Amino acid sequence: HREIAWTVLVGGLSMLFAWAIGIPIGVYSAVRQYSLFDYTFTFLGFLGLSIPNFFLALILLFVLVFFFHTDITGGFFSLQYQDAPWSWGKFIDLLKHLWVPIVVIGTSHTASIIRITRGNLLDILGQPYIQTARAKGLKEKVVIYKHALRVAINPLISLAGTSFPELVSGAVITGVVLSLPVIGPTYLKALT
Repeated sequence: HREIAWTVLVGGLSMLFAWAIGIPIGVYSAVRQYSLFDYTFTFLGFLGLSIPNFFLALILLFVLVFFFHTDITGGFFSLQYQDAPWSWGKFIDLLKHLWVPIVVIGTSHTASIIRITRGNLLDILGQPYIQTARAKGLKEKVVIYKHALRVAINPLISLAGTSFPELVSGAVITGVVLSLPVIGPTYLKALT
C-alpha cells in the first residue's frame, strides 16, 4: 500500500506543479499574443508534449550527475536515509529527490495546461463583455484576472478530474526509470 500512497503523492504534486506553472504562462502567452515570448512558450509547450516522460527523466538524471555532480540518481532518498526513521534530515533529503519526478511527470501536463489556458483566454478576450469592461475604464489586470480568467479557467477544472489518471500512468514508467517506490515497478513485475 506504500506504493499507492507514493504514486498518489507524486501524481498530486505533479498536477499542482503543472497548474502553478501552466496557468501563468498561458495567461502571459495569451495577453502578449504573437510576441517572442508567446512563440517561445508555444515551442516549449510542444516540446514538453513530444518528449516522453521516461526519456526526459534520463536526460535530467544525466544533466544532474555529469554537469552538476549531484548524488541524485533516482529514488526518493539517499542511501543513508533509505531505511532510517523519519527525521528532519530525511524530510529534507526527500525534498531534494522529490522535485525530479514531479518535474518529469508534470512537464507534459504543463504543456497542455498552457495551450488550453492560452486558447480559452484568447477566445474570452474577444467577447463583448470584456470590451465593455475595458470601455468602463477598468485596469487591464482587473479585466484579465477578474473577468476573463475566471471564465477561461472553467474547462481546466473539468480537465483536472480526467488528467489525474494520466499523471498516475506517467508515474508508472517514470517510476521504473527513476527507481521510485511507486506503483510502476510493481506493475512491471506483475506484467513479467
